[in-house]
Amino acid sequence: MHEAGIVQSLLALAEEKARAAGAERIGSIRLRVGRMTGVVPEALEQAFAILRTGTIASEAALDVEYVPGAFWCPGCAGEFETADLIGSCPTCGEPSADLRRGREMDLVSLEVE
Repeated sequence: MHEAGIVQSLLALAEEKARAAGAERIGSIRLRVGRMTGVVPEALEQAFAILRTGTIASEAALDVEYVPGAFWCPGCAGEFETADLIGSCPTCGEPSADLRRGREMDLVSLEVE
């Protein structure tokens, strides 16, 4: 379960940023995760619930925005969304491996006290 490693890194970064801001507690963490990262939402939430224990984020809420995958279609010169790793344009049917969005993994914001 690579979600545990993701959460460990997330908590370390969040704690570092919170302490640098003089905070003693993290109330919430906003995260942006691309659907093409392979992250399983339930596993991420479960890992967060377990691994936040004993940290300054022990009571923090996790708010995750999941970003759909978007590919570029050279034939139509436009983007299209899909959940597949290699998408076919819904307009012209041309396959594309040119992923433009969906691999994000960003700490967007923290609410600290």
